[in-house]
Amino acid sequence: MDKELKDKTVIIIGGGIGGLAAANIFAKAGHNVTVLEKNITLGGRTNVFTEKGFTFDMGPSWYLMPDVFEHYYSLIGEDINKHLDLIKLNPSYRTFFENNKQIDISPDVSKTKELFESLEPGAGDKFESYIKQSSFQYNVAYQNFLFKNYDSVLDFFNLRVIRNGLKMNLFSNMNSYVDKFFQNSVIHKVLEYTLVFLGASPYNAPAIYALMSHVDFVQGVFYPKGGLYEIIKSLKKISENNNVILKTGEEALEIICDAGKATGVKTIKDTYYADIIISNADIAHTELSLIKDEKLRMYSQKYWDNIVMAPSGFILYMGLNKEIPGLLHHNLYFVDDWKKNFDDIFENPKPPINPCFYVCCPTKIDKTIAPPGKDSLFVLVPFPANVFMTEKEKEDYKEHILDLMALKMNLKSLRSDIEYLRTYDSKDFKDDYNSFQGTALGFAHTLMQSASFRPKNIHSKIKNLYFVGAGTTPGVGLPMCLISAELVYKRVYNIKGDGPLSNLNG
Repeated sequence: MDKELKDKTVIIIGGGIGGLAAANIFAKAGHNVTVLEKNITLGGRTNVFTEKGFTFDMGPSWYLMPDVFEHYYSLIGEDINKHLDLIKLNPSYRTFFENNKQIDISPDVSKTKELFESLEPGAGDKFESYIKQSSFQYNVAYQNFLFKNYDSVLDFFNLRVIRNGLKMNLFSNMNSYVDKFFQNSVIHKVLEYTLVFLGASPYNAPAIYALMSHVDFVQGVFYPKGGLYEIIKSLKKISENNNVILKTGEEALEIICDAGKATGVKTIKDTYYADIIISNADIAHTELSLIKDEKLRMYSQKYWDNIVMAPSGFILYMGLNKEIPGLLHHNLYFVDDWKKNFDDIFENPKPPINPCFYVCCPTKIDKTIAPPGKDSLFVLVPFPANVFMTEKEKEDYKEHILDLMALKMNLKSLRSDIEYLRTYDSKDFKDDYNSFQGTALGFAHTLMQSASFRPKNIHSKIKNLYFVGAGTTPGVGLPMCLISAELVYKRVYNIKGDGPLSNLNG
């Protein structure tokens, strides 16, 4: 390892999961690292709050891709099992439909095969073929795409990719691809809902993301006891053990540039200098707010005007005065008019009147996060970015969602069961996390915003300035943010190779 490079100091703007993950990698490699976080708590969108004895994960609530988590902890010399108490969910989740059909999804592939066969004759065998292809896509992506830095389009569209393009289904959208296997609308919805995790629609996302079915049906869905914020607490503990300086309540105001180099960060409290600056803030916020000299910015206003953002979310955090029947840990409600729901989010942005939504009831698995005999709910309605509601509109929309839950999930007494309720929406994402257009996730994973088309993790005009997190490669989601930390490390150290690192020496 280059000793001169190893001696360089690092400042990370933002203490979200990407920022903390990068801090730990660079600290383990011997760097002096400082993290500057705007909010009082670390975690970024993976935040938490407690009220009236209820503990609420504010953002991510699905623990997927356990292999990525295991790899990250191993890379920094940690045993994940000493940090997280993971529970595999069985059933993985429950789905509700507008016509009152209800099905549970098992982590056992053979049971899902039987379920699909019962919904559409012949779909069982087709599901076997579909999952085989999904697993192929996932393994190729893991070994060749996810852990790779891209410098040009040619890094992605090379001979190997072109040769395997049809196998990887790069050139069709997800809905068209699923349609080749199945006609049943229930099956379509079960296979396509995971696109929401990528901030995309099955009508605008490339079919390579069918690999998410491998994640869903083969790997399964997990839950870290205590909630998803246990991941942040774990990363914080590792940082403290490796002498990372964690400064909360220090919002960055400006990246200091000298002769085209990033040399420091000015915050609301002080000015800090370092050899390497890594921004875990949204790239739009970094570019448009933290870089004051417009000539040093990478992107034009036209770029930001045409970017496709992932959805925001209209969220309800609810503490209930009793334990309610009928729900699992994860619950999904799907409407009949699948395409219109996505069109309301992406094509003709407006608050969806008949929306799909997600309800998490973690107290079904974990009784430690609520008072005895009570349940907590996290309700997420995917909501178009850059659409903001008045207080009156938010109140009306909240009542609308409560009506739908009572009717479609058979939660007749829901209103009288509510002991605590808080709403959260696009404006909160923008205010709390400097989120561009109030998105909950970042850039959508359309074909032209994936892989080499996604913003790179190195600034093209300012030396020593890098990016980590959901806005850069490889993309949206907690596992992707962990990979992004490894990618920025590979970028700084100029480590080549397509796959994951076996150690920090490359």
